[in-house]
Amino acid sequence: MKMRRILSLDGGGIRGLVSCVWLQGVEEALRQAGKPGLLRRFDLLAGSSTGALVACGLAIGRGPADLAELYRRQRHEIFPGMAERLWSRAGRLFTQGPSAPRYDGKGLEKVLKKAFGNATLGEAKKPLLITSYDTVSRTPVVFKSFKPEHAGLPMWEVCRASVAAPTYFPAHGMTVEGRKCSLIDGGIVANNPTACAIAEAMRKDRRVDNVHDLLVLSVGTGERNRPIALKSAREWGALEWAVPIIDVLFDGNTDSVDYIARHIVGDGYFRMQAELMPGLDDLDDVSETNLAGLESMAAHYLARAQTRQMLERLTARL
Repeated sequence: MKMRRILSLDGGGIRGLVSCVWLQGVEEALRQAGKPGLLRRFDLLAGSSTGALVACGLAIGRGPADLAELYRRQRHEIFPGMAERLWSRAGRLFTQGPSAPRYDGKGLEKVLKKAFGNATLGEAKKPLLITSYDTVSRTPVVFKSFKPEHAGLPMWEVCRASVAAPTYFPAHGMTVEGRKCSLIDGGIVANNPTACAIAEAMRKDRRVDNVHDLLVLSVGTGERNRPIALKSAREWGALEWAVPIIDVLFDGNTDSVDYIARHIVGDGYFRMQAELMPGLDDLDDVSETNLAGLESMAAHYLARAQTRQMLERLTARL
């Protein structure tokens, strides 16, 4: 099973919309070059967190525009407003305590079940790799559609496991390969799953002998640039770091994987990423203003001459 061409999708909550808009740009570039769409041009799809949702959607034949609409239409179901959150938290006070996750995950699960129905991981139309982390064994869990032990797992559950960001959503309980797991966000393992995908492609049975034979498209969700001042970083304790540390950890491993992949793969590595404007970097800001800002940023990135030139080089090699 040859896995030479890799599509890798970062995590980022509601900013998965940005990835979908950029993938629409890739599809348009392929169409203009007279080539088939995304699903037919890549040999392996990899996703972490919100990128898992996009990767799984692509793997069952849903297009980027359709997935972008899912984010637009279902965002309030996934990330309920303040009133609904307070009501939910009141109900969870005696079972989960005062510091329960921000969301109960019920709306998220409803959206995922509707999006993927009864589809199993093994029904993916292209090889699919999804990351998560088991808090019981304290080990990464990398779901693979082509692994017999994972083929029968419900796709919606695999996505649910990968998007369970600590402090935002509860962990998801699943039995994987006969072992009961407590699964949290794939971003804990690799918010940018490119390195995991490269490692899989380079396995002996994948018949990719040289890393320079690979072609990798790594798609981000926008890069945070909100600073944490020295005074804050020196004085914050557990309470102040509780939420920011998640963002910092996700950002750090995203950028380190980008650095590694860029140096290992060389000219075959393509990365779509752009700095977010201040205020657009929250994982769960589903306001109209924020979505408009994200879409404007994504469209502006696609319109840049540098991006158009990159897409021309990419499509020529796909």
